[in-house]
Amino acid sequence: MLKLSQPNISEAAIAAVADVLRSGQLVHGQECEAFERELATYLGCSDVILVSSGTAALHVALQALDIGLGDAVIVPDFTFPATANVVALTGARPVIVDVVPGTYTLDTVQLEQVIQSWDGVERLRAVLPVHEFGCIADMREINRIAKSYGLAVVEDAACALGARQDQRKAGTLSDVGCFSFHPRKTLTTGEGGALATNDAALAARMRRLRNHGMERTISGMQFFEPATNYRMTNFQAALGRAQLPLLDEWICQRTILASIYKELLSPLEKAGVLALPRLVTGHSWQTFMVVLDASINRDEVIGELRARGVETNLGAQSLSCIGIYGEPQVRSVFGPALYKYGLALPLFERMTMDDVSLVAEAVSQVLLGESA
Repeated sequence: MLKLSQPNISEAAIAAVADVLRSGQLVHGQECEAFERELATYLGCSDVILVSSGTAALHVALQALDIGLGDAVIVPDFTFPATANVVALTGARPVIVDVVPGTYTLDTVQLEQVIQSWDGVERLRAVLPVHEFGCIADMREINRIAKSYGLAVVEDAACALGARQDQRKAGTLSDVGCFSFHPRKTLTTGEGGALATNDAALAARMRRLRNHGMERTISGMQFFEPATNYRMTNFQAALGRAQLPLLDEWICQRTILASIYKELLSPLEKAGVLALPRLVTGHSWQTFMVVLDASINRDEVIGELRARGVETNLGAQSLSCIGIYGEPQVRSVFGPALYKYGLALPLFERMTMDDVSLVAEAVSQVLLGESA
């Protein structure tokens, strides 16, 4: 079975984890601090704060911006529910805005329309764009709009470590960026996440919020505010450190594979049975998702591809379709369509060109009704 994704864990990475386990220093320690410095250098920002998951990163970011009851945060319709869940967990209201086809990222035209027509009882406080599958949202326009209306911007860059826009890295294009190191991500620590910022005061508060609201002072540990434990372990950081020097090489290989997918599947796009993602400069290609024609049953396609030895799945969820975040202010069109017809294909840097050809051939056979 050709898997949808596979973590790239070398023997050297395993050995680095084993060294930490043998040391007995398992909680946040020197490996975490080194990983934070190395990530900050890689991203080109002043501060990185490691946490226990991408969801934790998003939650800490909103808490650090004092977003809570009586506030509202704009989120894209097509994303993993964690993006909206963290807004709800602060007591704020998630406000759903549609995405655009091709990049699957926040629709900036609808974003400004929603802000201009906002009549909710809550106060709009922030925009939380998602760099879906490693494609950076239109941050120039999002930042322009947010600045015009006095809104903070938090990047959900869970899938986008290493992605670039305007020669800057994802997660450094706003007030704060949030990353995930889940096994589906290109760089993984199992579970784990990080925040990136150039705001020293914000960084200091986020460090407290990941660690029970406490801070070491000259007089000992002091507790400044209620918070939880979102620390990353030392052995997770060792795993991440071992992969970071290889990340750009892996992204380069994924970009090549995505281009091959685009070429091999273009006849199916011309035939009208699927739509392909845009090949955007700086995309980090955590996932390659096509969108099936509405006449095609995705579940049947997934089953038939599995029978041919190819694992596939949906891409992400539509927040408006889930139905637990209240009524959208503006009806979404593309988010629900991507949720219903999006099909994620296998993509990881150790795939070969033959693997991509195998997947493309299987997809063609299934969608065009050809025999294997």
